[in-house]
Amino acid sequence: MSQVVYGCLMSVDRDQVLRRAAAQLTRKGSSTMDEVARAARISRATLHRHFAGRDALIRALEELGIQECEAAMGAARLGEDSAQDALRRLIREIEPAAGLLAFLVTENQLFEGDAQHEGWARLDVRIAELFRRGQESGEFRIDLSAAWLTEALYGLVGSGAWAVLDGRVAAKDISYMIAELLIGGAQRRVES
Repeated sequence: MSQVVYGCLMSVDRDQVLRRAAAQLTRKGSSTMDEVARAARISRATLHRHFAGRDALIRALEELGIQECEAAMGAARLGEDSAQDALRRLIREIEPAAGLLAFLVTENQLFEGDAQHEGWARLDVRIAELFRRGQESGEFRIDLSAAWLTEALYGLVGSGAWAVLDGRVAAKDISYMIAELLIGGAQRRVES
């Protein structure tokens, strides 16, 4: 019986560890591996067995962030309805992962160099396609590139996450605020 209990205590849910590490690093990007281990409720040795160092942990978090974004894109049904409606759905669906994305965007600027993870490239392509569709349908301005609008989306999602964490914006308002600012700036206006 004690072996079973001991075995249960020793088994670590990697996904749960990653989510707790993500929450810690989202709150404090400069967290040490000791702080991450405490937040994940495991020993530093156990954390190190799963992730050989900070770089390995960041890579695993990057995979998690990409998976979350791809799931959000699927749930948002980017090819349906108007581009503006699809963008609103995407922002709403991606909002739960906003803190992790904010951390990863900042971390990757220091960490990646020229070697971008192919998952980010897949995300960029799908989001840019949404903006191009909106440009072709006359919903979005054509003087702002789809690549720039994609970067603006990432920036607003990340900034929104930090604002919520700092208590400057209510979590219930952030999706609306991001969508209104981005769509309001990207929207093509008809001259009268």
